[in-house]
Amino acid sequence: MLRESYPYYLANRAVFANGDLSVIDKYTGQIATRVALADEAAIDRAIAAAVQAARPLRELKAYQRQAVLQHCVRRFSERAEELAESLCVEAGKPIRDSRGEVSRLIDTFRIAAEESVRLTGEVLPLDISERARDYTGMWKRVPLGPCSFISPFNFPLNLAAHKVAPALAVGCPFVLKPASLTPIGALLIGEVLAGCDLPEGTFSILPCRREGARLFTEDPRLRLLSFTGSPAVGWDLKARAGQKKVVLELGGNAACIVDESAQLEDAVARIVTGAFYQSGQSCISVQRILVHARLYDDFRERLVAAARALHAGDPKHPATFIGPMISAAEAQRLAGWIEQAVRAGARLLCGGKLEGALLEPSLLEGVPRGLPLREEEAFGPVALLSRFEDFNAALAEVNDSQFGLQAGVFTRDLYHAQRAWDELEVGGVIIGDVPSWRVDHMPYGGVKNSGLGREGIRWAMEDMTEIRMLVLRTPPGG
Repeated sequence: MLRESYPYYLANRAVFANGDLSVIDKYTGQIATRVALADEAAIDRAIAAAVQAARPLRELKAYQRQAVLQHCVRRFSERAEELAESLCVEAGKPIRDSRGEVSRLIDTFRIAAEESVRLTGEVLPLDISERARDYTGMWKRVPLGPCSFISPFNFPLNLAAHKVAPALAVGCPFVLKPASLTPIGALLIGEVLAGCDLPEGTFSILPCRREGARLFTEDPRLRLLSFTGSPAVGWDLKARAGQKKVVLELGGNAACIVDESAQLEDAVARIVTGAFYQSGQSCISVQRILVHARLYDDFRERLVAAARALHAGDPKHPATFIGPMISAAEAQRLAGWIEQAVRAGARLLCGGKLEGALLEPSLLEGVPRGLPLREEEAFGPVALLSRFEDFNAALAEVNDSQFGLQAGVFTRDLYHAQRAWDELEVGGVIIGDVPSWRVDHMPYGGVKNSGLGREGIRWAMEDMTEIRMLVLRTPPGG
């Protein structure tokens, strides 16, 4: 159960400044708890504290940073059910998906603990010509310094972890703004970190209004901004970030190809999960499904039956697969997109019914080009079906998008798999599964309007460090 109130964390310490942020139970619509809301003055103090913490944190030895991360793994494991239940309430995520996200939180910190002692450099021979005959080089990675993190509502634990854990692994202090709709998970991470022996100012976790978050982006004392969220917001933040490094993990319109050689039953089972898990509120949720003409009718019949069989309702119930969207307004927005597509000639195969924030899992075919449901990120429980006959044409259709995060290809043809990897303009190609699949140590991110840079512990650690070169000259006779 959630507590009556939660503090924010400023320079490692809990601060019960107020109860100005109401956190809503996404299923009941009732206030579940209240959270302290940070103002600009608190954010400014947090950044100043992070600047002061940069040197002592940088001077921690690798085994000390690893011990902090291992402590987090133990405490998250001990508190796994508490974390899952709070996530179920604040995000409306079905309890089995909430437990799955907690397991990924633990994995992410465990991977970071392993990588924290592997921050290596190399010896670089410089004697490539006569003028450099007496020179040898070496380089190592050093932490950038204070970082700014802004995390989204849909994975409040794990997407915060993908910023926090690598920062601790390399020794970067940080300020984190969790989503105002789902701040509890990040604050529980802060509660665990507050029990660690870290330099004062190492971390601050500060829920705040969007209009009060200017310093997270614009303050020049911060060396890196890592943002996960919508493309419109992300590119605007990049434009205002100044000279700091920027990493963006943005939206998607993920496509999945079902090739002629695919095993139909397996493809249906994976795609119904990839399209509708956590009500489709994932940037790699299956939104476009391209099926070979030979399989199309059978696939459509099976997928519609599987979608209709999904249990929707209270996310706290173990049998629930479809819970509420993050808000009634978001559900109404997507229902409006579906209605618009039907008016334009699309066929609604199943779903479309709206009750509060609950939208039935919906499948459509024949959605015309140019409509939001086809061109934009739906971010809800809806997917579009279309057929193809030529595999190369299917690849071209997947690429005909402003987004490029991940794509899935169900094929048993080795040459088609290789061609998909070569041709698809995305950050990741998943063969034999949905684009929604991710494991937490792989390089994850997109191209085009889907973002900039890669997450995944090792790659985030590289972003949070910079190379420092050492050149050694051996003098004559030395």
